[in-house]
Amino acid sequence: MDRLVSMQAFTRVVDVGSFAGAAESLNLPKATLTRLIQKLETHLAVKLLHRTTRRISVTTEGAAYYERCVRILADIDEAEYLLTSHNNSPRGTLNVDTTSGIAKMVLMPQLHDFCNAYPEIRLELTSNGKPIDLLKEGVDVVLRVGALEEAMVARSIGWLRLALYASPIYLRRFGTPQDLTELAQHKAVSLLSNRTGRATPWSLARGGERGEVLLPSVIATNDTDVHLGCALDGHGIACMSRATAAPYVDSGRLVEIMSGWQSDPIPISAMYPQNRHLSAKVRVFVNWAADIFSRHPHFGAEAPKLAA
Repeated sequence: MDRLVSMQAFTRVVDVGSFAGAAESLNLPKATLTRLIQKLETHLAVKLLHRTTRRISVTTEGAAYYERCVRILADIDEAEYLLTSHNNSPRGTLNVDTTSGIAKMVLMPQLHDFCNAYPEIRLELTSNGKPIDLLKEGVDVVLRVGALEEAMVARSIGWLRLALYASPIYLRRFGTPQDLTELAQHKAVSLLSNRTGRATPWSLARGGERGEVLLPSVIATNDTDVHLGCALDGHGIACMSRATAAPYVDSGRLVEIMSGWQSDPIPISAMYPQNRHLSAKVRVFVNWAADIFSRHPHFGAEAPKLAA
């Protein structure tokens, strides 16, 4: 067991790139983690890491040992999963990063079911939404909308559907556009991409007709709550998910415009690092997430592809 703990400590140092960060992610004192690595190097009679005051690098022998350790630890996770899958009791801390919208609209309403089904999993749920280094941040799985991140294994679990909305306040002042030409004369409340920091053009299609529109924005933000609030207050037209807009359409505070024009559904994926085996706790979470997305009225089965 001590050897396995040392292997875990070593691989985490390599992943994170620092002793302090690795110790924090493993909930160990830094001195304890340092002693584990030293004992491992003494046992192997080989230097695994080059350490300076500024950086840590892996030796040639350390790199080879790291790859073996990753496989061994993955095999242990798989062996434990084969045993625990019979009684549905995977255990440990599961770090999940997603967007605040997915967390609030899809995950949170169903969390009681997950916690009751897997009482030995401690869930750490963060809302970052930006590209992150999973290994460095100690994250097990991310749920993301849109483009896949490099060096990730991804499973499609749902679809985001967008439409154009404006408040009655805005439409009374500026009118309701009926086509792309009229739409181009309006102002937008723009949502900035967490990846690029820029507003994304709206790609719309009606039958065989396609267009891409980027309206001048009165207000631009990367916060979805601010984006929604500004649309409700009549600052401009907003492109947002049908799930977000639905309750406000029902109450009359938002109106869908140009409903004959649609945008392609955007995939929502669960992703985890390529060099990590799908552990029992990640496996059950991804399966659970895929199930609740499939049954969600707005994020479920893929919508038909629009004509090119």
